[in-house]
Amino acid sequence: VQLQASGGGLVQAGGSLRLSCAASGRTFSIYAMGWFRQAPGKERDIVAAISWSGGGIYYADSVKGRFTISSDNAKDTVFLQMNSLKPEDTAVYYCGGRRSGSNWLDAKAYDYWGQGTLVTVSS
Repeated sequence: VQLQASGGGLVQAGGSLRLSCAASGRTFSIYAMGWFRQAPGKERDIVAAISWSGGGIYYADSVKGRFTISSDNAKDTVFLQMNSLKPEDTAVYYCGGRRSGSNWLDAKAYDYWGQGTLVTVSS
């Protein structure tokens, strides 16, 4: 499975960005897709995740009410709509794919990763 993330950029605080992650290859093996972010010197933390069936969705407390994760299963693509962005949202954002339903919120358990896209929020 290959994941291609896009949509990052520079935005002012309060602005919006939409990230996309297109999966290709043996996508039928994926149970869940997640968005993670990693700031310099910090660990890769989960932002949001969605099961491929759409039956399960998770948001980190820090983004609840501001970010929305969604999927277009026909196109094997996952989106992250980010509104009301804050400077503390600045990070490299990665999309990941998990084959199993267990530990689908844990970055260390993810099987596939995209290349990362930088989101910079200026104050």
